[in-house]
Amino acid sequence: MKTIAVYCGSSTGHDSIYMQEAKKLGQTLVANGLNLVYGGAAVGCMGAVADGVIEAGGKAIGVIPKKLKDVEIAHQNLTDLHVVDTMHERKALMMDYADAFIAFPGGSGTLEEWFEVFTWAQLGYHQKACALHNVNDYYTPMLSLFDHMIEQGFVKPAYKDLIVMEDDADTLINKLKNYEHQAIQKW
Repeated sequence: MKTIAVYCGSSTGHDSIYMQEAKKLGQTLVANGLNLVYGGAAVGCMGAVADGVIEAGGKAIGVIPKKLKDVEIAHQNLTDLHVVDTMHERKALMMDYADAFIAFPGGSGTLEEWFEVFTWAQLGYHQKACALHNVNDYYTPMLSLFDHMIEQGFVKPAYKDLIVMEDDADTLINKLKNYEHQAIQKW
């Protein structure tokens, strides 16, 4: 495992714990010899995770669409910044770089990006870990939604078991480093 994709918000959230933990996640990646690939912004949790990597002497790779480059304020101190034409290109390039995926707290864009790679894991398009960094119990309600989808017959219990979830960055990264994908029979 070399590079971790982190999906997260360009906002800070209302609780300072989000920015603190985003920076800590970046530092934890570097402490474990891992690179970061992320959305390329200098603001919000995105900027904090990249700053954590940079300040710890690690490699931070940003991928940002042209349309968002000025809106999200592209980070100027990255190891590499790829400016692409579309969100599809952004997601594809991040997927290619990444050996695992983490959703840090964020909004609908964070969820959309993470759910796409999580769905690909369910379908067997890749065998990479898909994790939720459950800072401040942010993703706990989503697990309740998964339970509801399972109860209603739309999701297999084994799919929920694919999710790696922790509230502590060190524990989360250790789980990702030891992750073994379990193939699931779709039909």
